[in-house]
Amino acid sequence: MKFFDVIKGPIITEKLDLAREKHRQYSFVVDKKATKHDIANAVTSQFKVTVTGVRTLIMRGKIKRVGMSMGQRSNFKKAFVTLKEGDKIELFEGGAA
Repeated sequence: MKFFDVIKGPIITEKLDLAREKHRQYSFVVDKKATKHDIANAVTSQFKVTVTGVRTLIMRGKIKRVGMSMGQRSNFKKAFVTLKEGDKIELFEGGAA
């Protein structure tokens, strides 16, 4: 699996901002077939940081209803990556507007 195929994008929420400040954890949406080793290697190569731990989970899609029809959102895999003390990932180039 290629490094650029593993990470699909970051997950940014207020709760994860606290984890980033307190525990140096970042979260990403990753490919469903990616292993923890693939994720660690992809983060290391793309962001030039040292990864100390990776935790993964499968998020099940919610069932949604629009009028009379029912549907389900897609399942996706989420990864929590812990970095070495002092390492940091800059997810955004600009500041808050």
